Amino acid sequence: MDDYLESGAGNPHARENRTGWRAAEALDHARRSVAALIGARPECLVFTSGATEADNLAILGLAAAFGDWPGSHHALVSAIEHPAVRGPMDQLRRRGWEVEEIPVSPAGLVDPSEIARRIQPATRLVSVMAANNEIGTRQPLTEIGALCRSRGAVLHSDAAQAAGKVPLDVGETGCGLMSLSAHKLYGPAGIGALFIAPGITLAPVLHGGAQERGLRPGTVPVMLAVGFATAAEIAQREMAEEAQRLEAYRGRLLQGLRRVCPSLVVNGTLEARLPGNLNLRFPGLPAEDLLAAAPDLMLSSGSACASGRQEPSSVLRALGLTAEEVAASIRISLGRFTTEAEIDVALERLTAAIASLDAG
Repeated sequence: MDDYLESGAGNPHARENRTGWRAAEALDHARRSVAALIGARPECLVFTSGATEADNLAILGLAAAFGDWPGSHHALVSAIEHPAVRGPMDQLRRRGWEVEEIPVSPAGLVDPSEIARRIQPATRLVSVMAANNEIGTRQPLTEIGALCRSRGAVLHSDAAQAAGKVPLDVGETGCGLMSLSAHKLYGPAGIGALFIAPGITLAPVLHGGAQERGLRPGTVPVMLAVGFATAAEIAQREMAEEAQRLEAYRGRLLQGLRRVCPSLVVNGTLEARLPGNLNLRFPGLPAEDLLAAAPDLMLSSGSACASGRQEPSSVLRALGLTAEEVAASIRISLGRFTTEAEIDVALERLTAAIASLDAG
């Protein structure tokens, strides 16, 4: 990225001069690398400012392509979606679409049979995230995608949390639309992408230029695209080893915490989960008190996207948890640079915090 920052990348959309050629070549390479991460063809990828914009373009762009005919369009969305998906779905409701929520099991999973039961001839769109940002549960996209194809609906998946952490293939999953974010896989903030399968038509939601197939006007930041590409290449190369290491660390941490708090409960299934995610419930111990008792640990009592809000996690509520159970839940995230020594320190700090709260 520094090379393109210091020397100036030029405009990748101005291919009639040397700096434009260089920028265009870098952007083409970036598109190939990011597309390869999800098994897509490069020409099917549109760069955006992040997964939030990609989600909006996918949902609102598809809706605009169909046209707003109140009462004639239906969409399904899972109950544990990110606000970047829930927000555009709310917009569809205001435009006269029928938007129906798909419940999840207590394990945090969408049952494809629930989609089969709710899908209609008028269902244009089904949106199910690849992996949840709070509880880390991975959804059965392949089964859902096959169902959507058989019924003529487009499957959109917000894959911001899953891409680069677990294998994803748009052909295998049957996704017609998939949203990505660079900073979720150690790339720079400010850039993402939307995969659009051949044959799917979207209308732009932003206007003023013909860049990115006319769907996303504005000059694509080459420096950020290069960073996104490099992050995707590293993730593809190291994903398997990284997942194995993080699962081992997660198991070590969970085993240690269960020794000091036998009543501990894991929110969501462990069997289909991102390798670096733990969402834990400590019955009788309010999460805010636990976090306050271990101030040097970077833990969370909810989603970073809901920071500053006081309402309980909508994801945990969708699992059927009571307000008291939600209030006793914390999220622990492990990443590429987490070490075994840090796991031991975290276990030590949490053990002390639990003991201090129990004594109080």
